[in-house]
Amino acid sequence: MKTNLEFSQHYKIIEQAILYIENNVHRQPELEEIATAVGLSEYHFQRTFTQWAGISPKRFIQFLTKEYAKEMLARSENLLEVTHQTGLSSLGRLHDLFVATEAVTPGEYKSNGAGITIHYGIHHTPFGKCLIATTERGICHLSFVQTSEGNAIDDLVKHWNRAKMIENHKSTAPLITRIFLGPQADSAFDNENQTIKLHLRGTNFQIKVWEALLNIPIGSVATYETIAAKIGKPTAMRAVGTAVGHNPVAVLIPCHRVIRKSGEFGNYLYGSARKKALLVKEFSLGYD
Repeated sequence: MKTNLEFSQHYKIIEQAILYIENNVHRQPELEEIATAVGLSEYHFQRTFTQWAGISPKRFIQFLTKEYAKEMLARSENLLEVTHQTGLSSLGRLHDLFVATEAVTPGEYKSNGAGITIHYGIHHTPFGKCLIATTERGICHLSFVQTSEGNAIDDLVKHWNRAKMIENHKSTAPLITRIFLGPQADSAFDNENQTIKLHLRGTNFQIKVWEALLNIPIGSVATYETIAAKIGKPTAMRAVGTAVGHNPVAVLIPCHRVIRKSGEFGNYLYGSARKKALLVKEFSLGYD
């Protein structure tokens, strides 16, 4: 187990490495080159960087490359040009990078919803007003109205800002009935019986976290540590918390079932009272 002093002593090396990688990421520097730049052997640099940062140098380069590629995609329609600018050897590598880290292709990322039609509606539920939105592939957004209906709609548009938006209360009402109000509403809280289709967009890490949330049984809770362990990232509790907070489909992806290790309910995007109400509803179903 590394001490805080050891981590602090290693910081200078990590700082130099990060600056070197940032300045040369367009060339895709090899591990040996970076290690030489900071005065370490390849083996010791790999070990030191991974222990300090929690990810390997290769994964860090992938992250920076992906972020650089996203900037390029915002300015260029030419995927080959973006490939060359980021130092990747082929368009296939750019494709694989985006699929692995963003769970979408470069073209899908650039389109940002273009060509997609979203039907949305705002409805009353036992837990307050909610906004639900769907594509032809499934529910892409479900949120509770916090301050105003307009702000809730703006949040939806922010995530799908090139999609065609159609207010369609009639088409979304049956989904709300099924999830919250109808005779089968209880099963909508039960992931084992969940057949409602979802259309999710997120990073590869976020998708893994959301999949883990779907496996938390009704009437049960899990900690951030448990979720981190489930996805094979036991030290990534903070990143897990961020992914939980970015869940785009409330209730159906049950982020409200995640609590702190201490047993405290913890934060919830839609308020602690609503989180407790959702949990109480689920606990009561478990005792029926």
